Amino acid sequence: MVSRKLIQRTKALLEKERGWVRKPWGGRISVCLLYPNTYHVGMSNLGFQSVYQRFNSEDDVLCERAFLPDPKDLEEYWRTKTPLFSLESQRSLSDFDLIAFSVSFEHDFINILTLLDLAHIPQQRELRRGQWPLIMAGGVAVFLNPEPLSDFFDFFVLGEAEELIGEFLEVYRSSTREKEVLLRRLAGLEGIYVPGLYQVSYTEDGKVRAFEPEAGQKRTVKRRWVLKLDQFPTQSNLFTRDTEFKEMALVEVNRGCPRGCRFCAACFVYHPFRNRSLSFLESLSLSGLLNEGRIGLAGTAISDYPHLLTLCEEIVSHEGRVSLASLRVDAITSSLMDCLKQGGIQSVAIAPEAGSERLRKIIKKGYRDEEILHAVRILAEKGLTQIKSYFLIGLPSETEEEVKAILSLVKKMEHQIVSTRVGEKTRWKLVLSVNPFVPKPATPFQWVPLEEVENLKRKLRILRNGLKGEKRMEMIHDLPKWAYIQTLLSRGDRRLGKVLMLVYRHQGHWEQALRETSLNPDFFVHRRRDLDEIFPWDFIDHGIPKEKLKEEYLAAMKEAGVKI
Repeated sequence: MVSRKLIQRTKALLEKERGWVRKPWGGRISVCLLYPNTYHVGMSNLGFQSVYQRFNSEDDVLCERAFLPDPKDLEEYWRTKTPLFSLESQRSLSDFDLIAFSVSFEHDFINILTLLDLAHIPQQRELRRGQWPLIMAGGVAVFLNPEPLSDFFDFFVLGEAEELIGEFLEVYRSSTREKEVLLRRLAGLEGIYVPGLYQVSYTEDGKVRAFEPEAGQKRTVKRRWVLKLDQFPTQSNLFTRDTEFKEMALVEVNRGCPRGCRFCAACFVYHPFRNRSLSFLESLSLSGLLNEGRIGLAGTAISDYPHLLTLCEEIVSHEGRVSLASLRVDAITSSLMDCLKQGGIQSVAIAPEAGSERLRKIIKKGYRDEEILHAVRILAEKGLTQIKSYFLIGLPSETEEEVKAILSLVKKMEHQIVSTRVGEKTRWKLVLSVNPFVPKPATPFQWVPLEEVENLKRKLRILRNGLKGEKRMEMIHDLPKWAYIQTLLSRGDRRLGKVLMLVYRHQGHWEQALRETSLNPDFFVHRRRDLDEIFPWDFIDHGIPKEKLKEEYLAAMKEAGVKI
């Protein structure tokens, strides 16, 4: 039975879109690209759109999309037992040759199991014998550490997918559809990880003893990265008002980051730092202005693009508006802000990350207070109505006084704004985005434990109490319990597959599932890792040697006064 309501809602969604691709079925490799969150969230993801465009650039491939249904639609799926279907043709997912998940965040892992269940496809790969579609995953959450999801996927794409998609399709076209044979051929491609071809053993105390490939398989899987970004335009190709970036065309400026902040996964897994050429970005931006009036410049280090001002001036000269996710404190200049103001910007985000200069030095984000306040003064002079400021709590060796230093710094920022805008009546707001520090794989802080949840709650209370009565300051934050879950899933091994199944069966109730599992989650979350420990993700060559990360870790701990 297929729900007419769901079909009608899907068609109504498509009618609001521009840029979607419809190809006739028959004689083509069929791919359904899934984002394990709602349409609104998934359609705001530039990487998801880029993979959709890349697959559909091949004449013999049709790529369609599916998302986690909104609550009302999800209830209708369950009630009518309608199999999950694609957006473009409303075909059941089980009709596709390949189901490709784009996974950006650990919190979406449970949604993956929901989507497979909705599609009436066995969740565990060991149960998918016969004519089931191949199930794969890519995205930054899995190329940091795919192991917690290894029970559910036939293979993973580790790294940047643009070139690898073409190589995958070449193998697929020339291979038998017998799954085991095909997977072994795919495992020969650089960047493809087939978890069923590897065995993991553990020591008595629960650590990884060994990670062993089957005979003939590579011991290390190199993540893929694109040398020349200009070969692959990364820009919005689907347009709808139902995204975070409505009335905006996104254009990727660069990948990686030259700064080397020790907590930042994007800095290390997208290494080396690469910029697109100015002429190429100008071309993409002008193309984007044909679809929307605002260009959103995206990238992990936009402020480090050497031609940022020139690019923004070119967009504005064509009567376009410009939007940036955030700016480095030391990249904020009067000339850049004049251009951005002309391009319609009213809000800017900066990221001091810590309240004290000591902590900023430890994480390798060594701004002095004076530099931050100087940047805020420029933003205030230019009349911005909102400044968002990112902070982390629970950083290694952080003290209670350093949490209070966040309050001291933001009140200095507030004073700088007030003193700069004397006599102005325009309303403004200073927003603090405060999140617990989560230690991530493939970074120098992968050895560090997450701070105790109760301590994180106490630090948030200090900040909330310190901001009481502040009418022009607002604090937003994630719950510490979700930082715990994120750490568990980002640092765990393949034994967590059983935990994820328990959580799914308990409808997302983590506390109940963790009470029933024999695994101790604190082992993955609150334990400082041994220097010579084998990590679950060590089989991935992320591009930076583990010894180099260890040197950075030891240097940070020495600066922090932590004995290792």
